[in-house]
Amino acid sequence: MTLVSAVSLFLSMAILAAIPSTSVLAVTARAVSGGFFHGAMAALGVVVGDIIFIAVAIFGLGILMEFFGDFAFLLRYCAGAYLFWLGIILWRAAEAREAVNAQASTPLASFFLGLLITLGDQKAVLFYLGFFPAFLDLHSLSIRDALAVMLIALVSVGGVKLVYAFFGDRFGRLLGASVSRVLNRSAAVVVIMIGLFLILVP
Repeated sequence: MTLVSAVSLFLSMAILAAIPSTSVLAVTARAVSGGFFHGAMAALGVVVGDIIFIAVAIFGLGILMEFFGDFAFLLRYCAGAYLFWLGIILWRAAEAREAVNAQASTPLASFFLGLLITLGDQKAVLFYLGFFPAFLDLHSLSIRDALAVMLIALVSVGGVKLVYAFFGDRFGRLLGASVSRVLNRSAAVVVIMIGLFLILVP
């Protein structure tokens, strides 16, 4: 992989990551309702999910199908059910921001929110399979090149999502505690809608 292709890939992935999507909504919602750290953890989950799909796209789609077998579809349903459940918890916690349920306020919960949203969209592998050939020769890609691609994804996608988390946190602070109930319920609605989307939309 040349420097030109690496820079081009970085810019392309950063631009794509900045486009409003379910992952952007999730990161922003967690930052608004829980602060920057929770938004950052959700962003980390998104990036880890992307890296998993990038590895599958580079080393072969068959790896994913072989690992999950006939039960690959269950990954999407489990992700959707978890997000729906997390959204319900956030909704119930809307009465007081300080009293957010511990299960919904842990960094791990925010991480899994981002991870499951990403892993729930299994078509992302097909996207990467179609996207990478414009920048890389997948047939001659070395392990070092594959690691470089994952690092590029970590910095580009992760950096963009952190910007969303930062502004989400700023937005929540500017509005103040008086509207924390609205913010928490808005975050809950976003998470529930994403969960339902993963469950209902093939």
